Formats: sequence, C-alpha cells, structure tokens
Amino acid sequence: MNLPTWITVSRLVSVPLVLYLLQAPTERDRAIAVGIFLIGASTDWLDGYLARRLNQVTELGKFLDPLVDKLLVLAPLMSLVELQQIPAWGVFLILARELTVAGWRVSPSLQQGSVPGANLWGKLKTVVQIVAVAMLIAPLGENWAVLCQLLFWLAVILTWVSGAVYLWPQPSSQEISG
Repeated sequence: MNLPTWITVSRLVSVPLVLYLLQAPTERDRAIAVGIFLIGASTDWLDGYLARRLNQVTELGKFLDPLVDKLLVLAPLMSLVELQQIPAWGVFLILARELTVAGWRVSPSLQQGSVPGANLWGKLKTVVQIVAVAMLIAPLGENWAVLCQLLFWLAVILTWVSGAVYLWPQPSSQEISG
C-alpha cells in the first residue's frame, strides 16, 4: 500500500463519522458533518493527483478509489432519506446507476472492448453530487431548501446521463476510419 492508497482508505473514516453526526443532528452536528464530508471528498482529488505525480497508480487504488467515492456519497444520502430531506427513490436511482457501472467495470464478459475511464460527464456528476450532499447536510435553513432539492435532482440526472455515456457502445477506431 502506497501513500495515495492510504489516503483513499483514510477517506473511509469520514463515512461513519458523518453517519453518526446525522443520526439526530443539531445545527452544530450538521456543521461538523459537512466539514468532515468535504475533507473526505477533497482527498479524492489528492490521492489521484499523488498517484499520478508519484507514478504510484496501482490496481488496488483503481479499484478502491471509485468504491470509496460511492460510499462517501451514498452513506449521507441514506441518512438524508431517514431525515426526510430527500426521497428514497431518488437515492435508489443513484445507487442503481452506481452499481450498474461498478458491475460493468469488474465484469470483462459484459465489456465490448476496453472500459473507458472517467470522462467529463463522470467528473461533473461527482462534483454536483458532492455539492448537493454538502448543501443538504449543511445547516442552511429553509431559505436554501429549494436550491438544495434542485441540486439533488440535478445530481440524479447527471448520474444517469454519465452512466449512459459511460455504458453506451463506443465506435471502434476501425468503424470511425472505415
């Protein structure tokens, strides 16, 4: 295990802390939870940067990074369902896409050719998910409720769009030139 992989694994520590703070949250608990969530989310950029910069990209890191990202986003979303801030079916839509793409990545028999890496849609999806979750956790008050809901639904839509783009069959170089 190298430094970038340790950073990825350390991101997991933020998940139970956020879940604990969102059990019966006060404004203070929410403020602490959003801080922990954002620190955890920021390490996603850091571990990727260090892995590339230090030439320490590993198969373990490539496997763990997206898995930990999913846990970091989905765990607080489930707490927000329990707090009745967002509907369970919206979170299910995100979960369904994430499981489908994760299954596709690990199942060579389903893949047609090589599996593409994260693209612009996937990166945009991740940013919007993080912003939406952070704003839903934050103690912002009723004036922000509509914006938070809009961001959540934008995250759901981008999650599905990025999944469709990821799974859509890509033309081979022969099809393009032929």
